Amino acid sequence: MLRYCDSRGVIQTLRLELLHVGEYMTTNIDRYWEQYATSTVAGAKSPSRCAGTTAFGITWNDAREIAALVRNGTKTASGGLVWSNEADGNPVSRPGDFRVVIAGPDEPVCIIETTDVRVFPYDEVPAEYAWEGGEGDRTVGDWRRMYWKYIVAECGRIGREPTVKAPLAMERFRVVYSELLRGS
Repeated sequence: MLRYCDSRGVIQTLRLELLHVGEYMTTNIDRYWEQYATSTVAGAKSPSRCAGTTAFGITWNDAREIAALVRNGTKTASGGLVWSNEADGNPVSRPGDFRVVIAGPDEPVCIIETTDVRVFPYDEVPAEYAWEGGEGDRTVGDWRRMYWKYIVAECGRIGREPTVKAPLAMERFRVVYSELLRGS
């Protein structure tokens, strides 16, 4: 089992199929990270560590659809409820974090690097995040509708009262690697 914090700060649990590679047991996620790490050109910025995995959305169908938006560069921003991170004991993303975007259990799609993180109350998140988020019709109205549902659900999960002043860690990121997993 693998537990990870998704982009909204929700703890997810995955049952992973392990592959025997030489003497070591590894997952496709581990193999993908290693493939990326060994592909960096000498002198290029090399990641020091992987901050984890990210599955965008609520369901695996969402994750598959949204991972494609990330991989093709349409989605370059996301947000998470700060209270969820606190409740789950997970740090908020910070610039320089690298994460493997997954579209399903042990299904790596690409690797992103966090470039900027700012915290805003839900009702003060600037409109450009709706566009950069790449989902729905990309308007701030549609973004607020989707995120309000998320805030209500997360607040229910962690025992907090939803409010329009709920703090969201709004993150910008860039795709640094999007090759297919070799040998799978």
